[in-house]
Amino acid sequence: MSKFNEVFEKCAKQMDESTDHWNRELLESIAKGLGPSIYKPDALLVAAGDKQEVDRIKMNFISKKFGIEGKRADEAIEYAVSKLGSSNRNKLRPNFYYFIVENLGQESFYASKKVA
Repeated sequence: MSKFNEVFEKCAKQMDESTDHWNRELLESIAKGLGPSIYKPDALLVAAGDKQEVDRIKMNFISKKFGIEGKRADEAIEYAVSKLGSSNRNKLRPNFYYFIVENLGQESFYASKKVA
């Protein structure tokens, strides 16, 4: 099994535990879009309780990709935290970003891009 498939299967398992319905192709596109960072154990996880990390996600993911800031960005992060469980310390980054994309209604951003 490839490294990507190993990471993706971890993500799929966490998604199954977090929600009844999710889009496998969307999650795969998001994971591929994160590039080689998903192979680094520390980078694969989101520390949602770390303000600096949350600020980086707001700036480098939500604002730069979608042009969304302020309260709407905060609400998307809160949604991702709630979907993955606030007490869950192992929030996988592709899943966290998946729920942000879902909350913001930005699925078409990934549907229109074929990430290799």
